[in-house]
Amino acid sequence: MQNSDKTILIKFVYADDFSDEKISLIVKRFAEINNISHYEYEAKRDESLVSGFAIYALGHLYDYSVKGQLQRISEFIKRNRKVVDESEIKENDISNFTGQEIKESIKEALAMYNEAPTTAVYDQNLWATDEEIEADDSITWTGVTSKIRDTFLKVTTIDEVGTVLSVSDGVAVVEGINKCKSTELISFSSGATGIAMNLEMDKVGVVLLTKPETVTEGMICKRTGETVSVPVGRGLLGRVINPLGNPIDGKGIIRYTDKRPIESKAPSIVERSPVNKPLQTGITAIDALTPIGRGQRELIIGDRQTGKTAIAIDTIINQKHQNVICVYVAIGQKMSTIVSTVNLLEKHDALSYTVVVAASSSDSASLQYIAPYAGCAIAEEFMYKQKKDVLIVYDDLSKHAQAYRAISLLLRRPPGREAYPGDVFYLHSRLLERSAKLSSELGGASITALPIIETQGGDISAYIPTNVISITDGQIYLESELFFSGQRPAINVGLSVSRVGGAAQTKAIKKVGGPLRISLAQAREMAAFARFGSDLDENTQLQLRRGVVLNTIMKQAQFSPLTMAEQVVMLHVATTDRLNFLAREDISDFVDEFLDYMHVLYNSVLRTIRSSGEFTPETEKKVDDIYEEFKLKYITEHTEYREKE
Repeated sequence: MQNSDKTILIKFVYADDFSDEKISLIVKRFAEINNISHYEYEAKRDESLVSGFAIYALGHLYDYSVKGQLQRISEFIKRNRKVVDESEIKENDISNFTGQEIKESIKEALAMYNEAPTTAVYDQNLWATDEEIEADDSITWTGVTSKIRDTFLKVTTIDEVGTVLSVSDGVAVVEGINKCKSTELISFSSGATGIAMNLEMDKVGVVLLTKPETVTEGMICKRTGETVSVPVGRGLLGRVINPLGNPIDGKGIIRYTDKRPIESKAPSIVERSPVNKPLQTGITAIDALTPIGRGQRELIIGDRQTGKTAIAIDTIINQKHQNVICVYVAIGQKMSTIVSTVNLLEKHDALSYTVVVAASSSDSASLQYIAPYAGCAIAEEFMYKQKKDVLIVYDDLSKHAQAYRAISLLLRRPPGREAYPGDVFYLHSRLLERSAKLSSELGGASITALPIIETQGGDISAYIPTNVISITDGQIYLESELFFSGQRPAINVGLSVSRVGGAAQTKAIKKVGGPLRISLAQAREMAAFARFGSDLDENTQLQLRRGVVLNTIMKQAQFSPLTMAEQVVMLHVATTDRLNFLAREDISDFVDEFLDYMHVLYNSVLRTIRSSGEFTPETEKKVDDIYEEFKLKYITEHTEYREKE
């Protein structure tokens, strides 16, 4: 603290029976140590301090109370909590479990104040030296030793505090915490917390993470020196939490060992490696046409109710036995929808390897704002520390941008295009850049991101969609017309693309899926001419027929993912025109029965494709022979095709 010619107000808050003389002497000594020459003081009793006192001066809190010490001990335990086996707790006494030093510190602080020394003795010995204590026989303060004094002074904190000037719509304007940093966590005396978002010369705009009614005008707040952090680790698997890490699934407390800041730097180029390992979604249209690699960021984009979440949920379900941890972040959805999604994951036994971070539409904009960053921090713990591949779904970033827009407007930041603030691009780029495949030196793990964006009327050139498209490594575009025509998943193969391409595919899928996109494009082009009703040559009819077959096998029911080997076999028989003899309504049944036939009698062929990842000429010949065998059986059983033959 610096000396000043103006009069400084010192507020003295105490819990014990302090006389006016004792208070005057303590304040005087405090002013001398902190070089305050002109001061006046106010004294107020507060029994919630338990024992001791606290001093407010020049925007700082000097906490010498037992309440403050207990709060620091609680924070220490939370920061350093360990998952301990129950047998270990029984074998050790409670002092070893909580920390002997912490226990002694509490006893010493209580003993120090319970002795209730005289005013003169209190003033002399508050900062007395060992030599002074030993030389002066009049000192009767029992237990005053260098150890107690050192412990007492060591646990004393000096906090920078401020005062709430106003609260409105979940934003508090605070003065007095001038050294506050951007995105720093601010703690209020009511127990509420907030994030410092606007840093101005004489005040700070704090976005509240708790209910607005928990903060009132004139309330004291303090800096924490930390950013928002969330619990991380395997204890979160199978749980539903809010963006602050608190469980909301009714399954009790979460056992965790570490916390991680929700904001962190993305891996550098040196720390990354090329994406070359596929992440199988189990959806043929995606795995064959727009493959996703581990470490990639693939956008799922489309209008409302076109199956965007269904694709993400199917992908999570397909990661069973794939050694992939999943994180599902729900932003701005109805709580009933989130509960339904969690029930689906549990029904398909996918919740055991999934963490669900939920910020529903009824939650504040601030919680919706931090939700994807909290989910990413949880995923990073698995990637960096446990060397696991992670799949994270952001559902959806359109509502995330809207929440950030609401916060920015409340903070009176200048609005830009569509009223979004100027840094809305950075909002998503700093989030999605944290998804990567790490180099082998760092363990080679990855985070694969599937952000979801909702469009309005199929307009992918709107502000937020174009922003996210430019950040990601490709997009899966879902079209309303295809969805309502029965093509599900309703993927528009013309507008969907993966910038990783064949690098994220196995050789088998690459071989059979190569002609797929070309055949679909040719069929779509020929279909436009066929509408004129003119006579079509044999080649054109073949292309149209091929398009019908391929579009039909691309239809896939929800919660029915296919393995890579099944996709290879199905695409092989479809792209080689072996299904052209079937009527449109029989194609799906024929393919399903053929795959079942192979599973029962020729599972070794599927196992070979799955283990090698290749579709060799020898394997191809075996599949062709099995197909002819099954086709003969199928024709024999179905009268209409037997007559055609």
